[in-house]
Amino acid sequence: MGEDRAANGDSASAGRNRVRYEKREHVAWVTIDRPEVLNALDLRTHEELAAIWDDVEADDSVRVAVLTGAGERAFSVGQDLRERARLNRLGAPATTFGSRGQPGWPRLTERFDMTTPVIARVDGYALGGGFELALACDLIIASDRSVFGLPEARLGLVPGAGGAFRLARQLPLKTAMGYLLTGRRMTADLALRHGLVNDVVPAGELDVCVAGWLDDLLSCAPLSLRAIKEAVHSSLHLPLEAAFGAAYPWETRRMRSRDAIEGPAAFSEKRKPVWNGT
Repeated sequence: MGEDRAANGDSASAGRNRVRYEKREHVAWVTIDRPEVLNALDLRTHEELAAIWDDVEADDSVRVAVLTGAGERAFSVGQDLRERARLNRLGAPATTFGSRGQPGWPRLTERFDMTTPVIARVDGYALGGGFELALACDLIIASDRSVFGLPEARLGLVPGAGGAFRLARQLPLKTAMGYLLTGRRMTADLALRHGLVNDVVPAGELDVCVAGWLDDLLSCAPLSLRAIKEAVHSSLHLPLEAAFGAAYPWETRRMRSRDAIEGPAAFSEKRKPVWNGT
């Protein structure tokens, strides 16, 4: 979702892509590129993001993705409310929980089988659907000027991209309900204390901090990263005993891989492992 002051039109960007996408050294960089509206998410943005996530997950050379917003004011303030108001006037169906049947489905917030690790690089506002996007990532690295919140109740909406569900699973219930029912915002430092983000640094140090996390992730075996992410997310609802006995396809692939042999061999030979993802 979003806030009304952030969705005041987009004529300047009508002729260009909403999202910038590039791959460098095993990292996919995904940048929501609508800084003039604080990276609000219109339907075209969702369509572009869906195609990008398809490519990220299908490309074995991509080991990690970084999602961020253009400019220095916002990661994303969520749904483009000007577009939503126009759709309402045209009689379009109202939105609710989930994005099935809408452009860009499944969105990142509903890609429950995605195994590529995703870092949210947050600088500025992460509100509504922007906060929900960040919550759907595996790691959140934020600048100290970042602000998080779910203002949907103040707009006659609901946090339908998973905010109601993820926040209640990642915070104590009373704490989560306080934010969900009031639309109150939290600072980056408070989000860190709540355990919602992994690191908070001054804005000028944000890229260095993200680079440090990337270095650590890229030093790990890519199949291990996928297997761990898959096992964690697909077992959250299981009792502990059942989680041990469940089948995890990426873990089967890792267990039979060359990398599973390379890691112990490199350790015993006192050298850095050379991962090839097979």
